Amino acid sequence: MKAPRMLVSGLLAAVVTFGLFYLMVTLVFSNINRNAESENLPGIHFGPVDIPQDAASKQRIKPKPPPPPKEPPPPPRMQVSQANVDPTVLNLNIPNLDVPLVGGGGLFLGNFAAVDRGAEGDVIPLVRIQPQYPRDAQMKGIEGWVKMEFTITPVGTVTNPRVLESKPPRIFNREAIRAILKWKFKPRVVDGNAVERQATQTIEFNLGG
Repeated sequence: MKAPRMLVSGLLAAVVTFGLFYLMVTLVFSNINRNAESENLPGIHFGPVDIPQDAASKQRIKPKPPPPPKEPPPPPRMQVSQANVDPTVLNLNIPNLDVPLVGGGGLFLGNFAAVDRGAEGDVIPLVRIQPQYPRDAQMKGIEGWVKMEFTITPVGTVTNPRVLESKPPRIFNREAIRAILKWKFKPRVVDGNAVERQATQTIEFNLGG
């Protein structure tokens, strides 16, 4: 019983081995045929590239530089005639502007034509800033004035303002102080040197301007 089984097993093993060998041979030859077909495809070439000899020896010719631009001609000289003006012919009529001290809220430069600049000791305002009218007093139609005392520095600025009297009391004090601090005065000169001095000023608040 063992002999027939061994014989059958040997035959099956031989058949399987021969089948595997045949399959391997078939796969190898099929790959060789595919590689040969791929090498014979038109338009595909593997190998060194041939460069034409005339292309390698061809030289580029550098173009000639453009000629330099011509210098423009010099501009023509212009003759300017001098006009002789007689100073006696000019007659400038300058109006005398009289700008009031009170009214408005902007910068006011004093009327310098009417100021004696050589007088020492006088309180001469050079720059006047009008105060802002308090809104509550303006809506209620209240008018008044504030009298203040302050110090004029050697450069003409104002320091240390103090309210001496006001009517109505305390309504216009703050705006008057803010305005007087922006004023500038002609400083007092003693022996050729500007010195400090005390001064007083009254600022009015009028709705009529």
